[in-house]
Amino acid sequence: MRTTALITGASSGLGAEFAAQLAARGHDLVLLARSADRLAALAERLRTAHGIEAHVLVQDLAEPDAAVRVGAELAARGLVVDLLVNNAGFGSCGRFEANDARLDHDQLMVNVVALVGLTHEVLPGMLARGRGSVINVASTAAFQPTPYFAVYGASKTFVLDFSLGLRQEYRRRGIRVLALCPGPVETGFFDALGTRAAAVTGSFALPGPVVRSALRALDADRAYVTPGLANAVTAHLAPRRPRTFVAAIAERVSRGVRDVAKNPQRRSA
Repeated sequence: MRTTALITGASSGLGAEFAAQLAARGHDLVLLARSADRLAALAERLRTAHGIEAHVLVQDLAEPDAAVRVGAELAARGLVVDLLVNNAGFGSCGRFEANDARLDHDQLMVNVVALVGLTHEVLPGMLARGRGSVINVASTAAFQPTPYFAVYGASKTFVLDFSLGLRQEYRRRGIRVLALCPGPVETGFFDALGTRAAAVTGSFALPGPVVRSALRALDADRAYVTPGLANAVTAHLAPRRPRTFVAAIAERVSRGVRDVAKNPQRRSA
């Protein structure tokens, strides 16, 4: 039976990689982002390469009613979502008082509000069918306070805790929920910040292995996955230290990033 995956932020980075790997698995796709041209080009490539259906939805997830609009469009097209990949998100870096409050607002709308709203839109149908899956893209930033990335880090902590809570609610009702918590990945995220120094570990993963790890973890019905040994060790050690101590160490590590990062505008994806 053919299933359909809805992927947000699908025009580039991890979103485009999720689309490619899910298409290779035979899933039909709903590709959502703000960039119509890039989505259309990706959809055509995946249709040709894998013989799947690929639908394009253009929506700015920072808009207050974005999730409701997406739900209405899915219903109008008769599209049923079996797998939701909440991948869209972006970050900012700098002293909180110097950051653009509107940018922080949009960041929370995309990273948190739209993610929750889209889950609300598709979960009832999954429950009615007795099956379905949700992948929420968090970050290793979810595991500790992150000075100079305070809004971004807090948003990813929300995503992780939200995912773990949902999984516990629905694991006996046929719904799988996975939080993907990668470290730095070779995507446009760091271009938007204006510095690769934001990858404080100094190393970057490629999107392909990160997405493969996520899909394997989903197949195994894991609660969360942190691809890469160093990332996994850090994620599991940080919560076992006093939070104020972890925050102090994180501040020292990210202080240099603060001074070279630009205050980004949202990416065009």
